[in-house]
Amino acid sequence: MNFLTLITEFAAISLALQGFGLDPLYSVPVAAVAIVSLVVTGSYMRWERMVVGLCLLDIAWFAMAYITKPEWGLVAQHTIMPTMPPGGLTSDLVFLMIAIVGTTIAPWQLFFQQSCIADKPLRFADLKMARIDTFIGACFTILVGSAMLLVGDYGTSLGVDFQDPAQMALAIFDAGGSEFIKHGILLLMINAAVLGTTAVSLSSAWAYGEVRGWNHSLQKSFREAPGFYIVYVLCIAAAAGVVLIPNAPLQTIIISVQVFAGLVLPSAIIFLQLLLNDKEILGEEFVNKRWNNVINWIIIAVLFALSLVLAVQTILPDVFA
Repeated sequence: MNFLTLITEFAAISLALQGFGLDPLYSVPVAAVAIVSLVVTGSYMRWERMVVGLCLLDIAWFAMAYITKPEWGLVAQHTIMPTMPPGGLTSDLVFLMIAIVGTTIAPWQLFFQQSCIADKPLRFADLKMARIDTFIGACFTILVGSAMLLVGDYGTSLGVDFQDPAQMALAIFDAGGSEFIKHGILLLMINAAVLGTTAVSLSSAWAYGEVRGWNHSLQKSFREAPGFYIVYVLCIAAAAGVVLIPNAPLQTIIISVQVFAGLVLPSAIIFLQLLLNDKEILGEEFVNKRWNNVINWIIIAVLFALSLVLAVQTILPDVFA
């Protein structure tokens, strides 16, 4: 699953670089080398500061959303009272909903966050601040995603046709849109893919290193933890190589993998939910409270329902007609 997700990240990099007129045959390997260089520092805190800096670049989405001059009253209305799009509950709509869930709450993120906490390292006394940190990050992600939706709606209002952000950026510019929005979308698409690539690769390297009993920490140099860094490099190199296959259907790969992630997410969350209620491991103080369990099981039920609807729509496409 992690490797498939990595392919989608490099697919995004390739599409965005093509939007700048750069040949992926040369630009993708350069991007891969830059992503490898991001982690070979021998310091977790140095890597974290660089990644946080890249995350803060997403503030530019708010500027682009403002430039599009959306009808804020209508935005507020649909935020509070969402409506079904034209066509109703189609398989394409469910497919897209699951893809959004799969790319926002991907299974690999569960392992990534655990490894970050261990590598930092945090103590039980830091748990409260770690939860606040996660909450702030989740809110920031939702706000950035909302700004992306406004920019995408701006493209739709111009009558442009697009299947990915790179196409949208070029189409918006060709339709008389802002050059700032065009370059902003392409650059932030690369930025998001770089963040995703380093996070997914580290998730794999941390997990594999732990299973093999290797040194697996960003606090270690390459000489101290060769297996950990080699796994990281191999993941990136292999994913970049797949993307460079001639005529690879990059848009289809991106959406399909995110849907797959959304489909397998419920099973991963169930194991996490069971772990969070294990008093023997966590003790009375840290196991889930009742309200935690209620919210978690509702989320799991919704994810399973989406998966079921997609399966039914695929097998019996007219069942919701």
